[in-house]
Amino acid sequence: MQRFKDKFALITGGTNGMGFATARQFINENGKVIITGRSADTVNKAVEKLGANAFGIVSNAANMKHILLLQEQVKQYTDNIDLLFANAGYGKFAPIEHADETHFDELFNMLVKGTFFTVKQILPLMHRGSTIVLNTSVVTEMGITNFSVYSAAKSAVQSFIKTFAAEFAEKGIRVNGISPGYIKTNGFNNTGLSPAQIEDVVQSIIPAIPFKRFGEPSEIANAVLFLASQEASYIHGTELTVDAGFSIIR
Repeated sequence: MQRFKDKFALITGGTNGMGFATARQFINENGKVIITGRSADTVNKAVEKLGANAFGIVSNAANMKHILLLQEQVKQYTDNIDLLFANAGYGKFAPIEHADETHFDELFNMLVKGTFFTVKQILPLMHRGSTIVLNTSVVTEMGITNFSVYSAAKSAVQSFIKTFAAEFAEKGIRVNGISPGYIKTNGFNNTGLSPAQIEDVVQSIIPAIPFKRFGEPSEIANAVLFLASQEASYIHGTELTVDAGFSIIR
């Protein structure tokens, strides 16, 4: 398929997991991609794997100084972004009595502030017919122990889908969201759990998933690129849930 021939995507948090899989698929469909990541090492390795149609920027979505430089950095490669996938982020979880201001600010700076100001910075490079996809989460639909701050931050991102869609409709820019369930990524790596503890958590979750498995990053990529394609030309202000029914089937 060549749905994205001569198109340019910017994918934040594109060095691994869902972001990397989306970048790879976009390139496979003849597009070009700029990915961001927090370290030069991971960005360079990801760009090398993705090939000649990939470009990298070291940028931390939780750092306003980095975000305010993003537009000019992107313009080194293109003046025109057809897809912005605001994907950067990770989870940290704690019971309310253990969640401190640092924990709260870290997640809100990255997921809420980072998403909002990334969109603001890249908006001047987007044209009629381009697309924004925000990465939310199925946790916004459930009350989960230890997820209070993370769920609140993702709920704020969820609200951006509606408000951005309302503001950008007259610009001809479609805005939608992707709501992943449990996906095979490194998302547990920032939780402080050991590899053995992470494996125990994964095995405890799998029985509750209707398909009895975690999703593949490529399955999220397929959904994101559907929303970015002309096949979704009349889809706007919508959140697409990709979780094997985890959030609705009990």
